[in-house]
Amino acid sequence: MTRPKVDGDAFRAKAEHLLKQRGRHKLPVDPFAIADEEGILVKAKPDTAGGVSGMLIKSGDDFGILYATHIPSWGFQRFSVAHELAHYFLEGHPEALFAGDGTHVSRAGFATRDRHELEADFYASGLLMPDGPFRAAMRRVGDGLEAIEELAALCETSLTATAIRFAQSVGEPAAVIVSTGQRVDYAFLSDAMREFAGVTWPRKGDNLPEDSLTARFNADPGGVEARRRDAAETGLRVWFETRRPVDATEEVVGLGEYGRTLTVITTETSPDDEDEDEEMEERWTPRFSRRR
Repeated sequence: MTRPKVDGDAFRAKAEHLLKQRGRHKLPVDPFAIADEEGILVKAKPDTAGGVSGMLIKSGDDFGILYATHIPSWGFQRFSVAHELAHYFLEGHPEALFAGDGTHVSRAGFATRDRHELEADFYASGLLMPDGPFRAAMRRVGDGLEAIEELAALCETSLTATAIRFAQSVGEPAAVIVSTGQRVDYAFLSDAMREFAGVTWPRKGDNLPEDSLTARFNADPGGVEARRRDAAETGLRVWFETRRPVDATEEVVGLGEYGRTLTVITTETSPDDEDEDEEMEERWTPRFSRRR
C-alpha cells in the first residue's frame, strides 16, 4: 500500500481559516481551548499503548478526546489533541471513522498510509503552526536545527512536527529525515531542495546512507534515547542523487523515548548557483573540431 497523495497546503489552510474565524490566529495556539469551545471533553490517558497518539470518542451527538501520555512530550500531546480535532472538524471524517457511536484510535505522525490520518496530521500542523504567524516567526530565527528548536518552543510543538513544518515553509534548501535504527521512516524536502538538478530523496524503509552522520549516530541506541546530538559537514550526494556535488551540513538529534532520530540537512548553495555553475562550465568547455 503506497502513501496517499494529500494536498497538505489545503488541509493546513482549512485549519488556519478556523483560527481566523475564532480570533485565535496567533502563536501559540491552544487546542484544548478550541475543544472546550466545541463542548468536547479532553482527558489524558496514561495507559495508552505504544504507537497510539490519541482517541476520538463519539456517543450520540457528543464527542470526547483522549490523548496519550506514554511519551512525556507536551508538544506531542498538543499535536495529538489537534489531530483528533481534525477528525472532528474535517468534512467526511466523522462519517468515515464512525459507523455510529464508538472510538477511533489514531496514530499521528506523518508516517501513516491512511488518507484520513494523513489529512488529520496536516490539519493539526496548520492548527498549531498557522502559515502567517509561523512564517513571521521563521524570519526572526536562523536556519537548521537551532531555528527549528526555537520555533518548537514558540509554538509549543514537538521537534519533529516543527521540523516538518519548517521544511515545507522555508525558502532555502533544507531536508528533514526521521529514522529508526538504520532505516528511514520518512523525509520532507523544501521546494528549494527539490529544485536541485536530478535530486531524489530517501523513502520509507530505505537504508540510511552508510557514509552519513545519521547512520553512525543511530548505531548507538543509547545516544538516541539520551537525546544526544551531533553535526558534521557533508555533501548532498551522501543523501541525494544530485547531478552535481553540493556542500551541506548534517545535524542530528536523538528523540528520546520515540527511539527515533531527527536529521536536518541544509546548504548555503542555491539551485540558481548550480545552474550558473553549469552555464559557466559549458561556456568555458573548449570545442574541438576534426582536422580535415
